[in-house]
Parts: sequence; structure tokens; C-alpha cells
Amino acid sequence: MTKAPRRGFTGPSRPSGLTRRGFLARSGLIGCSLAASPLLTPVSFAAAPWDGRLVVIILRGGMDAIDVVQPYGDPAYAGLRSSLRGGPQNGGLDLDGYFSLHPGLAPLMPLWRAEQLGFIHAVSTPYRDKRSHFDGQDLLEAGTPGLHQRRDGWLNRLLQITPGVEARTAFAIGQGEMKLLQGAAPVSDWSPDAEMALSPQAERLAGLMMEQDPLFHAALAEALDLADSAPMDADGAGSAEATGSMGQAKARSRPHQRIASYAAQQLRGDSRIAAFSINGWDTHNRQTGALTRALGRLSDTILTLYRDLGPGIWDKTAVVAMTEFGRTVRENGTSGTDHGTGGAMVLAGGAIRGGRVHGLWPGLEEAALFDRRDLMPTGDVRAHMGWIMRGMIGTDAQQIADVVFPGVELGAEPGVLRR
Repeated sequence: MTKAPRRGFTGPSRPSGLTRRGFLARSGLIGCSLAASPLLTPVSFAAAPWDGRLVVIILRGGMDAIDVVQPYGDPAYAGLRSSLRGGPQNGGLDLDGYFSLHPGLAPLMPLWRAEQLGFIHAVSTPYRDKRSHFDGQDLLEAGTPGLHQRRDGWLNRLLQITPGVEARTAFAIGQGEMKLLQGAAPVSDWSPDAEMALSPQAERLAGLMMEQDPLFHAALAEALDLADSAPMDADGAGSAEATGSMGQAKARSRPHQRIASYAAQQLRGDSRIAAFSINGWDTHNRQTGALTRALGRLSDTILTLYRDLGPGIWDKTAVVAMTEFGRTVRENGTSGTDHGTGGAMVLAGGAIRGGRVHGLWPGLEEAALFDRRDLMPTGDVRAHMGWIMRGMIGTDAQQIADVVFPGVELGAEPGVLRR
């Protein structure tokens, strides 16, 4: 098999004495109470004097970039996936003759054609080897090459060095905080009218206890996924009838749509930065269904922002979705994938130079893989985020490298924003 040419394109310990079953019983997970309520994650907003809008979405669980942006043109691709094989012949939506898009993001194709949707492939943080969700997410949100070096998050550090940021800096949706937003810049809270089945602390504890058991961990992720998917009526109660992503009454929208709608409301005013997370990307088994649901939520979120921001604000908005790591290039025996390394960033908005897959594709033959199992990273998510912040906000490149993402090598400007 010949090598595909390089393609340029524009934690804490588990507590003793507590078993998984005991935790589930004490938490009310047994009896399906978890799936009855949506679990929401933090969102923050920052008001500032510049004109562009930046939305950062953390995709928690490790998104499978190879299933989302499918490299069907790579000669090694077909031999690595069987039930998860994409490409136009398997339902994928052709993007450029080399990559295709997972059908779960089909509603976003009009944005792709309008060059307002794009992707950066084969990227990662400096995190390697251990493949722990919690360590990976901590590094992603702290933005530092070594774990536990910083107590604040990179987005908060950006606010700290940006002149003119007002006291009304941030809002958080749900209970608890994202590390991305922790730090000296002030943060306020906002929560939709929904009951919580588990606090973020209890959810994190459950994940830590189950992390060494991929199938059990995936079962928990699926329960959280189903909870997040439950549509809500005007009183916050579950609805038996799903709603579409656009043109529906806000009172019957799902939690992630309500978060996006509230974000858009703030960004139409004085706020300039919003950050929140979407769960459900840990796909150890039965990936087809779980990933389709997660991509549906991401699609809903982006389209809600597009709709509620309106053309005037959307045209100067950059939406950036990132995940803690990718997944293995080979699918496993349960029609899923395991924790990997290289992943992808999803970009949307009128400020994005879309209609293309950015990055440097490393190829999928075994010798080109990281540890002979993962997509080899050829770019750093922090560098790409740094250039986006520089273009959207005007942050000094040296401050990005010294303060926002200490030690990052920004490299050449990647051209992901419209000029």
C-alpha cells in the first residue's frame, strides 16, 4: 500500500469504599432517574469593546474526527473501518473529493456551501498517552503543556489581558464552572429552568469511577447523552415529541438549543465571548447512534446561533468547537472507537473562511499513525485558537504565547478567518 501524499488544505483518585453500583444507587441513576432530566454544562459571556463575536464550544468525551470529517480519499481508510466506514458511497456528504461529512451534520451543509462552515483536521493539545478524559479536558481548558500548572483557564487569561473588558464579564449556565473560564476575570451564573439529575461534581465522580471500564463508561455517557437529548416544554418538563433545530417555539426547544439561544441574545448586546460545552462524544460502543445524536446537538446549536444572532451579528462571529482528544483510527469489536490522539476542530460563522478542510493531513497508513493506532497530530489546537483570537480580538501574538497559552508555538498564520 502506498503512502497517501501529504495534503495541504486551506485527576483525582477514586475514593475508597465506594463501588460503581453503590454510587449509582446513591445517585438515583438506578431506576432511570438520570435519563429523565437534562444535564447542562457551563456557559460564559464576556463584554468587550471590539466588534467581533467568539463562541467556544467544548465537545466533552473525545469526538471521533475520522467519522465526522471522513478521509475517504485516503488509500488506507477503507481497511481501518468496517461498520463505521464513511464516504459518499456510505451516506457521507462529499466536501472536496477527498473528505466527506458525517450525515449527522447534514443540516449544516448550506453553511458549508456559503463558506461559513469549515474544519481543521489532525489537531490536538500536547496531551499524550494516558488518554484520560479528565486530564485531557483539564489540559484543553487550562491551555498549558503540563497538567496542574495553572489554576486559571486560557479564556479567562485572555479576558485578563484585554483592555476595556467590563465588570459584567461572564455568565455560567448550569451548576459549577468550566476550568476554561476560571480565574481573576469575574464570572456570573445563569441556568435554564431545568431540574438536574446529577450535579457536575457527581457526574465527574461517576466518570472517574468508570473510566477504567470502557463499556461501563460508555453506558454512563449514553445515559447522559439521552438526558441531554430530552426536549423541554415551557415548564422545563420533558416532552415526548422532538422538535426541529430551526423555526420552532423556544418554549419547546431542547436544552442545548436554549443555551445557544440565550448565548445569541447576549451576543446581540454588549457580550463578545461565549463558552459552553456539549456532552456525549465518548463512543466506545454503538458509535453510529451515539455520534449521530451528538452531532445533531452540535448542528442544532450552530443553527440556533445562526438563526438568533441574525445576519448582521453572524457575519462577524466565529464559532469554534474543540475536544480533548480524538479516537483510534481502527474501530473496536463493539462498533465503536477507543480514546485516541489526533482530532478535529469545527468552525462556523460569517467570520470563518469556510468551505474547506484546513490543516495538514498526515495519512492513515500504519507507519504514519501515532503509536501505530491514532491519527497523528500535525497541528496544535491552541495555536489555531490563538490565531483566531488574534484575528477576532486583536490580541498581541506575544501575549498569546506568553500568557494565554504559555509556551505555545503559534507558527505561521493558518488562514482560517476571512480577511
